[in-house]
Amino acid sequence: MSKRIERANSELQRCISLIIHEKMNDPRISPLIYISEVEITPDFKYCKVKIAYDNDSNEKLEETIKVLQNSEGFIKRELIKLVNMPQVPKLSFVIDKGTQSTIRINEILKNLNIPKEENKYE
Repeated sequence: MSKRIERANSELQRCISLIIHEKMNDPRISPLIYISEVEITPDFKYCKVKIAYDNDSNEKLEETIKVLQNSEGFIKRELIKLVNMPQVPKLSFVIDKGTQSTIRINEILKNLNIPKEENKYE
C-alpha cells in the first residue's frame, strides 16, 4: 500500500470518528463504538469503514451500521469540511469481524476458572 493511501486512510479514520462521536446527535449510536480500520480504494472513489463495538451485542452493532449508512450524506458533507481531497469517497460501513472475535475470545478467557499453578521451584 502506498504512503498516499495510508495517509488518506489514517486521516479519514480520524475525521469519521470525530464526526460520529462529536457531530452526530443520534441516541442509537453508542459512544462505545469505534472505527477499527478504513480502507480507501486507489482511485479514492470508495471507502470501507470497519466498525467495532466494545460489547458483545451484535444487534446493537447492526443497528448502528444501518444508522451510519443512512447518515452517509451528512458524514460526507462534514468530511468535505475536514479533509482536503479531490473527491470524498462513497462510504460503506461494515462490522469488523476480526475485532469482534478478539473481544469475544478475551471475554471467554476472562470467564475461565483456571487454578493457579504452584511454583515448583520454591
